[in-house]
Amino acid sequence: MCGVIGVAANTSVNQLLYDGLMVLQHRGQDAAGIVTAEGARFHMHKGQGLARDVFRTRDMRNLLGNIGVAHVRYPTAGSASSSAESQPFYVNSPFGIVLGHNGNLTNTDELKRALFAEDLRHVNTNSDSEVLLNVLAHELQVKGRGGRLDLNTIFSAVSGVHARCRGAYAVVALIAGYGLLAFRDPHGIRPLVIGMNENANPPEYIVASESVAIDALGFKILRDVQPGEAVFVDENRRLHSRQCANASALNPCIFEYVYLARPDSVMDGISVYKTRLRMGVSLAEKIKREFSHLKIDVVIPIPDTSRPSALQLANHLGVPYREGFIKNRYIGRTFIMPGQALRKKSVRQKLNAIAEEFKDKNVLLVDDSIVRGTTSREIVQMARDSGAARVFFASAAPPVRYPNVYGIDMPTRAELLAYGRSDEEIAREIGSDALIYQDIDALVEDVKAENPAIRDFDTSCFDGRYITGDVTPEYLDYIEALRNGDVQQKAIETQQLDLNLVSGARA
Repeated sequence: MCGVIGVAANTSVNQLLYDGLMVLQHRGQDAAGIVTAEGARFHMHKGQGLARDVFRTRDMRNLLGNIGVAHVRYPTAGSASSSAESQPFYVNSPFGIVLGHNGNLTNTDELKRALFAEDLRHVNTNSDSEVLLNVLAHELQVKGRGGRLDLNTIFSAVSGVHARCRGAYAVVALIAGYGLLAFRDPHGIRPLVIGMNENANPPEYIVASESVAIDALGFKILRDVQPGEAVFVDENRRLHSRQCANASALNPCIFEYVYLARPDSVMDGISVYKTRLRMGVSLAEKIKREFSHLKIDVVIPIPDTSRPSALQLANHLGVPYREGFIKNRYIGRTFIMPGQALRKKSVRQKLNAIAEEFKDKNVLLVDDSIVRGTTSREIVQMARDSGAARVFFASAAPPVRYPNVYGIDMPTRAELLAYGRSDEEIAREIGSDALIYQDIDALVEDVKAENPAIRDFDTSCFDGRYITGDVTPEYLDYIEALRNGDVQQKAIETQQLDLNLVSGARA
């Protein structure tokens, strides 16, 4: 999960891009970057850390130009936490191109080999985003042999990307001297929204991962980028679009609505906030049906994402809702922190309990989801330490039993608390007296309610059904080994073999 934003304006865009990153900071805390274009010249600054720490006044002054892209990153399977993998990435051939990417490719290794051995392009990091950039660059080179780009060439190149790349990708890119390009994978797994400032002359455009960035920057939401579609804003601020995939269908990642997105965002016609309210009602209905024997004195959310669901759940059950935990605003989201030890250490720094809300009460704690269980276990213990008589735990999402391979950092089955465990075993693991999970059918209906036209979602982390159809047990084994470092040496050996083969062919 990352956050991307692209702006084509009539005045300097550096402040707009920075403000957009601040709004999208929840989507990635590992690194941030901005690239602006001044004619055919790019200006870049990026680095590790939060956006507020990466950019200084002197950096902003150097980001000249009226068009640009920006990115906040968090690392996924097999990727390193390093400045080298901060985005956007840049290539200078066949045209100057910079690219920022949200998602995860599932055929990265296959593409790397083809880029190296056939396309004669060099990839310098382990990032699939750099691979995606080089695929786009190669397709532009092949399709634009005349040396000058036009709309047909650009859109044909995106069609070539769709034909070669598998997985999830929402992309913003700059082509030096031409304009702003954005496109979305044919399954529409990761979100991408278009906005417009119609009061400007000519109109200004923005593309971002979430609608909240469009609202915050004073633009009007136009629509979502459709699955397989590419949009291009040229140097004269004219918006062009084309469907570039042979087959496409909208299958948004349902975990965006559960946890990843801000509640004030609307993506693919679905309000995140209203969805989370409905999730609370569904969870309350399940408690009435199957857990009516529980004597609940108070409902307490685990801030912040679960608040809407917990509030509706309490209202629906007729039980008092209370704020029992105070959050330290200066600690990041523990779910997206790389490393189990860092997550565990952060929980008690992040939350502090208000003892009087727990003392001698049967408490129902509500969280948006349970992934690794580290946070849940610590919080249940905090409730007991604060004097709770009994501690019940409710998850507004179903059990996370399977890896997500489309850009969320939960790739290994061993890390998932629910993998291979019953609800009773999970309850014992986190130390709760009872555990209530949302049903997956109820969750799908809750998300679908505002946009019934969506026929399916990516629900792979809950049911193991991968929407792209190319994720095999062998692939899951591979990314787990990659995450554990077991295949790094093998990758080096394979790259050296490819180098020897190409050298031999050229000789």
